[in-house]
Amino acid sequence: MSLRRVLGLAVPALGVLAAEPLYVLVDTAVVGHLGALPLAGLAIGGVVLSQVSTQLTFLSYGTTARTARLHGAGRRAEAVAEGVQATWLAVFVGLLVLGLGQLLAEPLALALAGSDETADAAVRWLRIALCGAPLILITMAGNGWMRGVQDAMRPLRYVLAGNGLSAVLCPVLVYGAGWGLEGSAVANVAAQVVAAGLFVRALVVERANGVTLRPRPSVMRAQLGLGRDLVLRSLAFQACFVSAAAVAARTSTEAVGAHQVVLQLWTFLSLVLDSLAIAAQSLVGAALGAGEGERARTTARRITRYGLAFGCALGVLFAAVSGVLPHAFTSDAGVLAEIPHAWWFFVALQPIAGVVFALDGVLLGAGDAAYLRTATLTSAAVGFLPLIWVSLVLEWGLVGIWSGLALFMLLRLGTLLGRMRSGRWAVLGAVRS
Repeated sequence: MSLRRVLGLAVPALGVLAAEPLYVLVDTAVVGHLGALPLAGLAIGGVVLSQVSTQLTFLSYGTTARTARLHGAGRRAEAVAEGVQATWLAVFVGLLVLGLGQLLAEPLALALAGSDETADAAVRWLRIALCGAPLILITMAGNGWMRGVQDAMRPLRYVLAGNGLSAVLCPVLVYGAGWGLEGSAVANVAAQVVAAGLFVRALVVERANGVTLRPRPSVMRAQLGLGRDLVLRSLAFQACFVSAAAVAARTSTEAVGAHQVVLQLWTFLSLVLDSLAIAAQSLVGAALGAGEGERARTTARRITRYGLAFGCALGVLFAAVSGVLPHAFTSDAGVLAEIPHAWWFFVALQPIAGVVFALDGVLLGAGDAAYLRTATLTSAAVGFLPLIWVSLVLEWGLVGIWSGLALFMLLRLGTLLGRMRSGRWAVLGAVRS
């Protein structure tokens, strides 16, 4: 498996992954000029809405795993049919999220906001933005099946079309139409309408290739089974990073500021490495679906080496800019003094993260989600969570928090390498039983 082939899948995937954070930056910049209150409302509402995509990633990653196997077996129509069922599932789950969100928007905003005024602004934004929840999930499902059939460019074009329109529409509605914060929410929904519409149209076109658009409950139940494991895995990540933020906040104002700077860089680089994992999912799933176990193992080893190389390169790069880059995020002397306590953990972990993300992609492509769930929950319960809460009691500050992250990553590395060497992940066939 050549590096060119891997990058042909990974680079467009990175574009899709980066599109949403970039749009959020544009949205934040537009709303930020309305004043502190609308910006605070957007921040609170955005946190709630982001949980939809964060907790329901199985509609993307799980669909890729199932679709890639069928595609590798030469059963493209059945592979696309997985996308049809994932899209139906996105509609049903999205409508449920929309209904619950409308009911819970106010109590959630009140729980998260520091004042009634902020909560009111968040609720006004959230009630509109939640109308895009089913559309967000349809886009995730569309990304999943297209990656599975190794069509990497169309998802990028569709997502950029939606977000590009919204980036233009947002200032027009916020300022030109005078809709204020609500204009931001309408522009957000408009982006989702365009992207989801393009993905649905792509499925309708597939009817000419023998793909039926009827819902099949048995397939959706199987997708939900895989989704359960991925949701639990995602919850483990959320528990870790929310706890880390809480401990940093209880350490000092400077510590939480420094933690935020380094964590955002960590999150950004995670997108880069996650694009490699998406390529691994598609390629490994296709090889196993074709019954070519040795090709799957060779691909897994090669992508793992690529992940290590990329991680080392990122580590060297961010070590080199350690004296310069933090100043781009803050001029506060106290925050700058705290950043090195997390920075060198962040740098040293990049090679490990490169391997871990690559192996995550391999096992996700193999449909080995149950093992990933157990390994992640165990690593969080044994490593990250105990250490960061001990660091609060013993006042270790950012050193303790990032030591917890380091232990978490090392435990994940060990469990993933052990699984790889066992070979039990490489189950052949179009469908993993």
